[in-house]
Amino acid sequence: MEIPADELNKFREMHREAKKYINLNPLQRGGVLSEAARNALDEWGDGYSVCDFCGGCLDQIKNPPVEEFVHKFLPQFLGTDVARVTNGAREGKFLIMHAIAKEGDYVILDQNAHYTSYVAAERAKLKIKYVKNSGSPEFKINPDDYAAVIEEVKKETGKPPALALLTYPDGNYGNVTDAQKTGKICNEYNVPFILNGAYSVGRMPVDAKKLNADFIVGSWHKSMASSGPVGILGAKAQYESMLFKKSEKYKIKEIELLGCTSRGLPIITLMASFPYVVERVKNYAQEVEKARFLSGKLESLGIIQMGEKPHNHDLMFFESQRLFDISQTHKSGRFFLYKELKKHGIVGIKPGLTKNFKLSTYLMSDEELKIVADAFEEIVRES
Repeated sequence: MEIPADELNKFREMHREAKKYINLNPLQRGGVLSEAARNALDEWGDGYSVCDFCGGCLDQIKNPPVEEFVHKFLPQFLGTDVARVTNGAREGKFLIMHAIAKEGDYVILDQNAHYTSYVAAERAKLKIKYVKNSGSPEFKINPDDYAAVIEEVKKETGKPPALALLTYPDGNYGNVTDAQKTGKICNEYNVPFILNGAYSVGRMPVDAKKLNADFIVGSWHKSMASSGPVGILGAKAQYESMLFKKSEKYKIKEIELLGCTSRGLPIITLMASFPYVVERVKNYAQEVEKARFLSGKLESLGIIQMGEKPHNHDLMFFESQRLFDISQTHKSGRFFLYKELKKHGIVGIKPGLTKNFKLSTYLMSDEELKIVADAFEEIVRES
């Protein structure tokens, strides 16, 4: 079937408005490319561009230096014995669950877990129990509750759960649970512990060994200044043969990774940004201060930050009855906040949200913070 040429014009020029504005989207602030990564886009943009000198195994490619990156620098950065690049954090979680647990086993998730943790467990045909959060307004996870849920599984099945997972921090409220204590409890019960670092690895210092994690996954397009989708999986050496078992027929292909994972621009931009990311995580205390600053400014306007306080992450969740009430009579209705922020050069809060919304201050300049704070004040005072 022939497609009319004029119908294809929409694909010839696609532009992204967020590029021109201050972007508050938590999904994107940690994924803004470094200058080196942006410079690599054109040269490495063609298909499987890293595969020119591939002998059949992605993580053994020497030019570009994928092998050294994956087997030397990533484990050092993550605090693990072994590491692999994946197509995203969700793929890493599923890989671990599928390789380590058996159908019908239990996995423990925190109640704030991302939906992909649940879906990964479903796909691996596992049963799920939750460690509940404290409810509004903080929604905190208590590490001690992992012990209670592990005991619950043991009582029900006669054995501990196959795995336990903590979201660090969670993508709803940005709560940074005590992962070290959680991991210690899991270790005492001999329950392998997964740390979902989608919003931590690349934004803040994370060391899996110090946090007692057997496994760690990351989302590098969210938090490592790279194009996506791309993620990471790190693990202790004792799990290497289970996670990265080779195919009987295709001897160098790792089954759980389906032979190869991310290739092309995702891994190239990841490597290009890596030196920049290694340095930026050292400044995370400053990023926390930025978040606390904006939180304080918004709370003075009646826009209330939910989640733990004082806050320890750049991702924040806010509730505002005031903004919702304004939307009920404003000519733009529930889209008024999006439109008013855009007039001030700000995007990233989803169109239609007023009563509840998330935002991130990661890597914002002092000038940008002031613009955002002043914009919210003007919108509240004048609407």
